[in-house]
Amino acid sequence: MRTGHMKLSPGQLIALSDSRVVWGWALAGGVALLLLPFAVSNYGLTLVVSAFVAVMGAVALNMLTGQTGLISLGQSGFLAVGAYANAILLSDYGLPVWLTLPAAGLATALVSLVVGVPSLRLKGLYLAITTLAFSFIINHAILYAEPLTHGPNGIFVKGATLFGLDLQRGMPLYYLALGLTLVTILAALNMTRTRIGRAWIAIRDHDIAARAMGIDLVRFKLLAFAVSSFFVGLAGALLSLQLRFINVDVFGLILSIEALAMIILGGLGSIAGAVLGAVFLSLLPEALRLFFGLVSDPNSTFYTNYVFEIRGIAYGVVIVAFLRFKPDGLIGMWRDIRKYWSNWPLAY
Repeated sequence: MRTGHMKLSPGQLIALSDSRVVWGWALAGGVALLLLPFAVSNYGLTLVVSAFVAVMGAVALNMLTGQTGLISLGQSGFLAVGAYANAILLSDYGLPVWLTLPAAGLATALVSLVVGVPSLRLKGLYLAITTLAFSFIINHAILYAEPLTHGPNGIFVKGATLFGLDLQRGMPLYYLALGLTLVTILAALNMTRTRIGRAWIAIRDHDIAARAMGIDLVRFKLLAFAVSSFFVGLAGALLSLQLRFINVDVFGLILSIEALAMIILGGLGSIAGAVLGAVFLSLLPEALRLFFGLVSDPNSTFYTNYVFEIRGIAYGVVIVAFLRFKPDGLIGMWRDIRKYWSNWPLAY
C-alpha cells in the first residue's frame, strides 16, 4: 500500500503523478468521457458541454487568481471577447473553425494586456474593481461598434464545420468541448511545473520577495493575464458555438461572480479544485430542478417562476457554508477523505 509521498528523484518531483492508481483512474475517466455520448440524451450532452465551458473558465481564472494572486472580476468581458471574435470570424468572414478558435484566444489575450498593465501597480480590491470596470467597457464597446459586432442585434453563429461535421450540435460539439477542456487542464498542469508557474506562485505569496529573487514582476504578471485570458477566450468561443446566438446580455456580471465562486468552492490555487468547483456549480441548477420536481407538484410552476431567485439563494448558501466550515473547498474535502481512508483503521 502507498503510505507516503517521498520523492527519490528530480523526475518524480516534476511528474504530473508517480502513482499508478492515479493514472489508472485518469485512464478510466477518459474512457468514460469518450463513451458518455452513447449513454446520455442530447439534453444531458448539453449539460456536460456547459460544464466543460465552466471548467475551462475556472481553470484559466485559477492561473490568474489562484496561482498568481491577481483577483479578476472581468471574466465575463474576456468571455465576450472570445465569443464575439469567434462569431465574427465564422459568420461574417467565413473562416474555418480550426482558425477561429485559436484566433479568439489570441484576440482575448491581446485585449487582456490592456487590463494587465494597471495590475503592475494595483492589487487586491483595487485590481478587482479595475477588471470589473473592464467588463462594462467591453459590453459598451460591443454595443456601439455595430458595424463590426452587430451591436444590440447580436450575432447568429454558423458555419462551424470540420470534416463535414457540424460542430454546433450533438456529439461533434461534445467531443470538441472535451478536447478543448483536456488541452486547458493539461496546459495548466504543465504550466505549474515550469519556471513560469513557480514565478506566479512566488508573486502570489510575496511579490516584494519575488522581485528580490530576480523575478520580473512586469513580465510575469502580464504573462499571467495573457495565458489565462487565452483559455478564457477559447471558453467564450466554445460558448458561442453552443448557444448559436450571442449578444451582450449573455455576458453579465453574474458570470464573473460564478467563475470566482467556482475556484473558491473548489479550492483556491488547485487545478483539480477548479475542475470540481466548476462541475459542482454548473450542475447545481439541474440538481435543484430535479429536487423540486421530486418534492413539489409536477404541475406547479413555482420553480420555473422563481428559478433565478432560487439559484441565487442556493449559490449564496453553498458559498457561505464552504467558507465557514470548509475553507479549503471541495479539494480539501477530498484530501481529508483520502487521508482518512489511507490511515484507516487508525484514523481519528
